[in-house]
Amino acid sequence: MKQSTPLTSGWTLRPAEGAAPEELGRLRRETVPAEVPAEVPAEVPARVPGCVHVDLLAAGLIDDPYLDRNELDVAWIGRADWRYETTLPAAPGGFERTDLVFEGLDTVATVALDGTELGTTRNMHRSYRFDVTGRDGHGGSGEGGRVLSVLFTSAYTEAEQVREAVGARPNAYPEPFNYIRKMASSFGWDWGPTLVTAGIWRPARLESWSTARLAGVRPLVTVADATGRVEVHVDLERTATGATRELAVTVEVAGHTAQAEIEPGQVRAVAVLEVPDPERWWPRGYGDQRLYACRVTLADAGTGAELDRWERRIGFRSVALEYAPDEHGTSFTLVVNGERVFARGVNWIPDDALPSRVTPERYRHRLAQAKDAGVNLVRVWGGGIYEDHAFYDACDELGLLVWQDFLFACAAYPEERPLRGEVEAEARENVARLAPHPSLVLWNGNNENLWGFRDWKWEAELAGDSWGEGYYLGLLPRVVAELDPTRPYSAGSPWSGSWDHHPNDPAHGPSHFWEVWNRRDYTDYLNDVPRFAAEFGWQAPPAYTTLRDAVTDEPLGPRSPGMLHHQKAEDGNGKLDRGLARHFGAPATFDDWHYLTQVNQARAVATGVAHWRSHWPICAGTVVWQLNDCWPVTSWAAIDGAGRPKPLYHELRRLYADRLVSFQVRDGERVLVVDNQSAGQWDGFAGARRMSAEGVVLAEETLPFTVPPRSVALLPLSAGVTTFGDGHRELLVADVEGLRDVVLGCEDRDFAYPAAELAVGVEPRAGGFDLVVTARTFVRDLLLQADRVAPGASADRGLVTLLPGERCVIGVTGVDASEVDLASVRAALFTVNAAQAPAREVPPEVARAVEEAALP
Repeated sequence: MKQSTPLTSGWTLRPAEGAAPEELGRLRRETVPAEVPAEVPAEVPARVPGCVHVDLLAAGLIDDPYLDRNELDVAWIGRADWRYETTLPAAPGGFERTDLVFEGLDTVATVALDGTELGTTRNMHRSYRFDVTGRDGHGGSGEGGRVLSVLFTSAYTEAEQVREAVGARPNAYPEPFNYIRKMASSFGWDWGPTLVTAGIWRPARLESWSTARLAGVRPLVTVADATGRVEVHVDLERTATGATRELAVTVEVAGHTAQAEIEPGQVRAVAVLEVPDPERWWPRGYGDQRLYACRVTLADAGTGAELDRWERRIGFRSVALEYAPDEHGTSFTLVVNGERVFARGVNWIPDDALPSRVTPERYRHRLAQAKDAGVNLVRVWGGGIYEDHAFYDACDELGLLVWQDFLFACAAYPEERPLRGEVEAEARENVARLAPHPSLVLWNGNNENLWGFRDWKWEAELAGDSWGEGYYLGLLPRVVAELDPTRPYSAGSPWSGSWDHHPNDPAHGPSHFWEVWNRRDYTDYLNDVPRFAAEFGWQAPPAYTTLRDAVTDEPLGPRSPGMLHHQKAEDGNGKLDRGLARHFGAPATFDDWHYLTQVNQARAVATGVAHWRSHWPICAGTVVWQLNDCWPVTSWAAIDGAGRPKPLYHELRRLYADRLVSFQVRDGERVLVVDNQSAGQWDGFAGARRMSAEGVVLAEETLPFTVPPRSVALLPLSAGVTTFGDGHRELLVADVEGLRDVVLGCEDRDFAYPAAELAVGVEPRAGGFDLVVTARTFVRDLLLQADRVAPGASADRGLVTLLPGERCVIGVTGVDASEVDLASVRAALFTVNAAQAPAREVPPEVARAVEEAALP
């Protein structure tokens, strides 16, 4: 049986030439206390998996690159060469073969054993295996003690050499990420820092074996007519003595087995197993996530001795993509187990700019946050990485569909060697590696490159040079068709299906909406009904504590130096301010600016999602840019770089719930949309009111409705309800079973908001407290920024709009209630009323009267 020895300890890191660069010495002298010797150590302990930045940070040789403008001080790290070394343990005895295995090397590396080169690498997204049998005591002698060295050449050096060899290509950013197979966002993005990493970023091990091993296992899982089918493709590697042995592969699933005999010399086999009446795997909201253990064993057919074993979980489900012309254009709808799914999605970027720091627990927590927000699809964006199995395992368990980009984004990619061979090897390995996961439902060729060729002036600049089309329309679909025919492939996002239509035509296939935010207001979302909105979003700063932990500016302001450094989008703060000006009066303070930009982000996304969702099934999905951040930054994320939810996150919980109520416009008339994406019929009554800002009901009606499962109903409204008398003082309110939508008669800046009169009380409970808020007046978008009460505190609600006399309870966890000061709680409460007009505290006697009036 194969035996593995993890290589996690004893590693050291040093500059490749043996002497610390001048930058490292300068930082050491500046950061150590005067009484501590300032010499730079020749080497530092290294963490594997890890990267150079993490090791230097742990050694106290650099400051946190996420703090203030420290990112700039460590830029030299990406241009230096680095050497990792360790002493190999002795190989176990009794085996014919020992391999040195790296699951990931970032990126350009030379691997050597006692100075003898074993091989070189140039792709972060692949694994590597080197035969060390019989070398310096390995392969059964029991000797060890030899020096393993991994020399990393700067990614810049490699990328610039490839660019020189193949010629320059256009790129959306001024960094050479398209000339190297490395996480593109390492080189910076409009939400991320430029931290060009190097290191052994995924696990390393020694692997000893005899006769033969499982070099690859690729289960293709399908289900039809109540029968599940597992077709397991096996690739083998044999030793010299194993070449003449007859072998057997056995597959076990759900108590059923199948076996394939492998003749001497053969290195491939297929075993097919059928499972009658398997329970299906479903996305969340459509059914359970049934997973089955799949075990594949390799044995010597003559002796019966087990040689190797592979185990993962699989799920039985069918998946298809409706990508076909119809009367509205070209559809783009995911179909799982025959059920058409409205995708309630988010885009995923690497959860840390130093990705080796992301643990299985962190993956699970972040994805559980997505599930709790109603998300059923996560798109792994093409400028990042193929994530660890822990990511896809969590998606399997949580019922989150995965749309997986191949790793190409926002640039023209040369198709010449050495890149072409690396691209194919990378694609083959990762398609096979991720095949077991039922959550993975779509392979996508690239992010925005087909669009870029057509609209970003690439075509003229390229003048016939290769740019990636051969990958997206040729190589990648062939790889998927060969290795994973159970899943659909789309050439890109956006992509209209062919060059017959503009690549980003909303009527054809998936579309991206970036004129909104870059140049237009979010109300322009209402002008389109896309077939699938794969990217759209609006920026906002992170939580206040996240900002304060990362930016030490005094005073802190939208354009203070640290704030601007933690804003990577071109003219990002200008776009934030112009977006605010369309709806709000100018913020008087930084706190008002911080709050209102977060409100604007939530409203922008709500405008798009509610409108597009109301057009189901013409529009089959919305994928918000973006779920997460990789560091503390002003960005489009719903969860900031410290893991704190923004108001947008809580708004997604409303927008992505099975049931949604919203005011929309059809043919110039306002209607009430009752949207039912649940599995059951929804029967009920909708209340619609036109009210004054003072709380007087001016007109109202009650509308009965019946909405079938996965359907949308449009309820016409009377002119008396929808016609404003004085739009500066009136609003529309719709209520259905605790769901609400509110529309003002004019923009917030012009609305006659009353001063917010609030009664506030704190009720302690285990692990936190309940904040009870009662409104005496109309209160718009009440928000408790819980982290201002205590850094570890979080609230279970985001923006809440209250009518006079209404009460809400906000649950707060992560803080000891006995340490909570009511004044700090009040200071952490924000409303649009207060941001547009002075707020007033309600006297206790008035608060009691309001509470009594609110009781049934």
